Amino acid sequence: MKLSQLLCLSCLALSVVPIGLQAGLPPSINNQALPSLSKIVQPIMATVVNIEAKNTAAPTPKPDAQNENGDAPKRQEKGYSIGSGVIIDAQKGYVITNAHLANKNNSFTVTLSDGRRFKAHLVGKDAPSDIAVLQIKASNLTPIVLANSDKLEVGDFVIAIGNPYGLDQTVTSGIISALRRSDLGIENYEDFIQTDASINPGNSGGALVNLKGELVGINTAILAPSGGNVGIGFAIPSNMAKSVADQIIQYGKVDRGVVGVMMQTLTPELATAFHDNASKGAIITMVNPLSPADTAGLKLGDVITAVNGQKVESASQVKNSIGLMRSGSNVNLSILRNGKSMTIKLVSANSTVYQNKIATQNPFFFGTMLQNYDTIVPNYGHVKGVQILDLEESTPAWQAGLRPGDVILSLANNTVQTTDQLTKYSQGNAKTLLVSVLRESGAGFFLLKR
Repeated sequence: MKLSQLLCLSCLALSVVPIGLQAGLPPSINNQALPSLSKIVQPIMATVVNIEAKNTAAPTPKPDAQNENGDAPKRQEKGYSIGSGVIIDAQKGYVITNAHLANKNNSFTVTLSDGRRFKAHLVGKDAPSDIAVLQIKASNLTPIVLANSDKLEVGDFVIAIGNPYGLDQTVTSGIISALRRSDLGIENYEDFIQTDASINPGNSGGALVNLKGELVGINTAILAPSGGNVGIGFAIPSNMAKSVADQIIQYGKVDRGVVGVMMQTLTPELATAFHDNASKGAIITMVNPLSPADTAGLKLGDVITAVNGQKVESASQVKNSIGLMRSGSNVNLSILRNGKSMTIKLVSANSTVYQNKIATQNPFFFGTMLQNYDTIVPNYGHVKGVQILDLEESTPAWQAGLRPGDVILSLANNTVQTTDQLTKYSQGNAKTLLVSVLRESGAGFFLLKR
């Protein structure tokens, strides 16, 4: 919409305002002050900043590239984005924002509410939680006070402050519409606060505060089927944001520990099927071999009801709770097994160390999901082998050319009909492994290399 159109709309609005209200609302009615959020908002405006991110690594044209005039094309324009951030440490100049604003090739400019501008450097970021920390060298900064987001309730009033569409220091208000929103597919670790306070592009990384002026969340995403705000915004809870930011500040990154289980949220139907008296929790659907969970004795069908004494109601809560702990952390899981309460203690593993351990045990097929295969195949007859369900692109199997759906028939000239046989014949000190594979297009040999 053009500025002239905005002005016309403003004139139209003014033309229908009653004469008695043209000077604005009175400060009080019958000696009663009108409600206002200004006393809450004014002190915290200085804690919210504008962030400009410019991509300093735009691609350059190839030396032999030419345009239609025979001239070398100009360098592409640098990427540019605008977002928001919140000052969490005045002395050290730490600013928390969203990771999706903070690419490593970006240069950052932070503008304070008083107009001062500073170059910032990226302390670190954590893409799975969408949290990043910037640092500026500035004096007279105002840090925000963090609230305990675990104490939030649906219906609490909240205020969003940020820079939507580059409009500095914009304030909107609403309520908390829902808590613990997960499985939205926005981030790997989701425990969102949902709010109807207006959030738009540019609000990312800005503050969601309560009526005490305390930070309860970092605004990060909206549900916008029509491209604009429809009253469904999401914020990362302040407790999660602080936990991630603390690790970034101390270590430069988040080192999440691995437990080694797959889970799904317990439903009443599943609880009945497993004869468990738990109404809420996370049921274990897979225990990864050689993982801390496997070593500690967790089993398929166990229901996790608490992590380190904190009750959990869903698989995402368990994932988030463990995901906020660094590797090497002690994890106490309260579980139900066949209706009996138990406590399982384990120590989370470093993901790299765990992957190396798995790779050592099965150097050619780590990172590959397999199942026994026994069926009648047209034109081939009765086929028995091991089928690849999924595999990671970094694995030797993928790099050799194997793909999901392939059926492994032999390893090093040994017939393979089960996953146990595959493990047996793939172990050893050999640097290469000859594999016979059946797939839709035919059959062939592949050479796997460590």
